[in-house]
Amino acid sequence: MFTTRPELAGTFGMVASTHWLASAAGMATLEAGGNAFDAAVAAGLTLQVVEPHLNGPGGEVPVLFARSPRAATGAGQPVVLSGQGVAPAGATIEAYSQLGLDLVPGTGLLAATVPGALGAWLTLLRDHGTLPLDAVLRFAIEYAEHGHPLLPRVAATVASVSEHFRSHWPTSAATWLAPDGAPPAAGRLFRNPVLASTYRRLLDAARGPSREAQIDAALAAWYSGFVAEAIDEFSRSPVMDDSGRPHRGFLTGADLAGWRPTYEPPVTLDWRGWTLAKAGPWSQGPALLQALAMLDGHPAAGAGAGYASGTADADLVHASVEAVKLAMADREAWYGDTAQAPVDDLLSATYSELRRALISDRASTDLRPGSPGGRPPRLPAFVTGTSAGVRPSAGTIAGVGEPTVDTRGTTRGDTCHVDVVDRWGNLVSATPSGGWLQSSPTIPSLGFALGTRAQMFWLEPGLPNSLLPGKRPRTTLTPSLALRGGVPTLAFGTPGGDQQEQWQLCFWLAHVLGGLDLQAAIDAPAWHTTSFPSSFFPREMTPGEVVVESRLGEPAIAELRRRGHTVTVADGWSLGRLSAVSVDPESGVLRAAANPRGMQGYAVGR
Repeated sequence: MFTTRPELAGTFGMVASTHWLASAAGMATLEAGGNAFDAAVAAGLTLQVVEPHLNGPGGEVPVLFARSPRAATGAGQPVVLSGQGVAPAGATIEAYSQLGLDLVPGTGLLAATVPGALGAWLTLLRDHGTLPLDAVLRFAIEYAEHGHPLLPRVAATVASVSEHFRSHWPTSAATWLAPDGAPPAAGRLFRNPVLASTYRRLLDAARGPSREAQIDAALAAWYSGFVAEAIDEFSRSPVMDDSGRPHRGFLTGADLAGWRPTYEPPVTLDWRGWTLAKAGPWSQGPALLQALAMLDGHPAAGAGAGYASGTADADLVHASVEAVKLAMADREAWYGDTAQAPVDDLLSATYSELRRALISDRASTDLRPGSPGGRPPRLPAFVTGTSAGVRPSAGTIAGVGEPTVDTRGTTRGDTCHVDVVDRWGNLVSATPSGGWLQSSPTIPSLGFALGTRAQMFWLEPGLPNSLLPGKRPRTTLTPSLALRGGVPTLAFGTPGGDQQEQWQLCFWLAHVLGGLDLQAAIDAPAWHTTSFPSSFFPREMTPGEVVVESRLGEPAIAELRRRGHTVTVADGWSLGRLSAVSVDPESGVLRAAANPRGMQGYAVGR
C-alpha cells in the first residue's frame, strides 16, 4: 500500500525521532562507533535545542530500554529509567491552599518539579553508553551556539506568547524576541548562546580519571553546582502564572541535590504472542495495557480487523474508544506514584473481563472507574463536583501550560520522542518533555526554563495522585517497548499528552492486529477521545467526544455518530507524531519509520 515514505530497513542501526536534526545526530553517533544508548543521548540532547517548545533541560524524560540479547548483563530484559523529577520539599497541599489555589497552575514557577531530563540522559550514557560526554553533547552545543533553522511551530509558539513575555517574563523576551520585541522568523538561524555556555560549563566540569567519573562530575555540577545554584536563586523571585498573580517557586538547590533518576522494572502485558512493556502507574503507561486487555477477546479486535484498506473499521474504533474511556477512568481513580496502586488487579484477566463487558454498542459519556480487587474507587472532588462554569478558562490563562493538541488537531505545544536500535540489538525508547519555553520564564544565566509537571498533582489529600513533597506527578509521558517470544523487538512512542496512549494504541492495532509495516501503521488514520479529565491545567474534559482524522472515511464517521459519539473531524494528517524502530531477531534486519504529520519527524538508518 502507499505510504508517505518508505519503511527503512538495514543492518547497521536505526534512529527515529520527532526532528530530523536529532535523528541525524543519533545516526552520526552510531557511525562514530557508539551504541544505541550513546545515540539516544545525542538525539535527546539535540531535541532540547531544536524543539524548545516541546522539551528542554529543565524538563523530564522516561526511558524504556533493553540491552542486546547477547549482552553480558541484563540481556533482553526491559528496564525503565525514570527521569521524572519529584515535587520540592516545600510543595505541600497546605502551601498551595495558603495561596488560595485549588489547582496547581500550569505555568510559572509554582508547578516546577526537580529537572530530571539531563540527569536521566547522563545516567543512561554513564551506565550503558560507550562514548565520553563531549562526543554526544557536541551536536546540542553546535546548534545552540551557531544556530539551527527555527521550526515554524517554534516561531508560532513564541509569537503566541510574545506579549506575555514583554509584559511579564522579561528574561524570556530577552532570549526569544528581537531587541525591538518582534518574535523570531521561521526558517532563520536561531542561536541560544547562553544555553550553549551552560552545556560548555558542564563539559568543563566533567573531569575525572574515567569516562564514568567524568559524567558523575557533570551530574554533580548540574544537581549540586552552578545549575542548582542558578535555579535556587531564580525561583525566589515571583513571576506571573495561570492564577493571574505572580508567585515565587518552591524549588530549591537542596531539592536538586537530593534527587537522582532511578531504574525500575516495567509493567507488562502478554498480548497475542507479544509482551508489551510500559512504565509503572506514576505514568499513564498501564492505561494502554488495560485497553489492550479489554480488547483481547472483543469481537471487534479479531485478526486483521478492518485493515484491508489500510484503516480501521468503525467497530474497532468504537470498541477502542470505549476501552480507553474505561482505562482512563481507572487512571483517574487509581494511578499515582504510590506503592498502593493496584496494577496487578487492574491488569488481571478477571478484572479485564468485567471491564470488557461494559463496552456496549453505544458510546458512554460517563466516567466509570472500576473496583479492582473489590476496592471502591475514589475520583477527585474537582472532577466530580466542580461545575464547568467555575473552572478556569483555557482561553484566558497566562502562557501555555498544556503540551497536547486541541480537538481540531491544532498543536498548542507538545512533547518529543526518540527510538534507537543498533546492530547489536540494543533498543531504546524515550519521551522527553517539559521545560517548555512558553510555560515558564527563561532562567537568564542558564538559557532554559523550568518544567511545570507539578500541575498534574491534585491538591486534595488521600488520592493516589495527591501532591506530596518528594513524590512524582502522574505523568502522561509513556514510551513503549515490545518483546516477541521473549526477545526485545520493537520500540515506539509519540508526543501528545493524554493522547499518547491512544495514538500508540492506533499504531499497535494497525501493526500487530492489522499486519501493516511500521510506516504504514504510523500513516494509518488515527483517533482519540477527550471523554476523561485532562492531566493539564485547567483539567478540562468533553464527555462523549471522539476526534478522528478525516481519512477515517465518511462511512465510519457516520457509524460512530449513529452509535452516540460526538465526532470532531480533524485534518486528515493531524493526530499523532509517532516513531518506531524494530529488529528481527532471526535475520538481524533493523527497521524504522517516522511520522509525516507536522513535517519534521524523520527516521534514518542503514
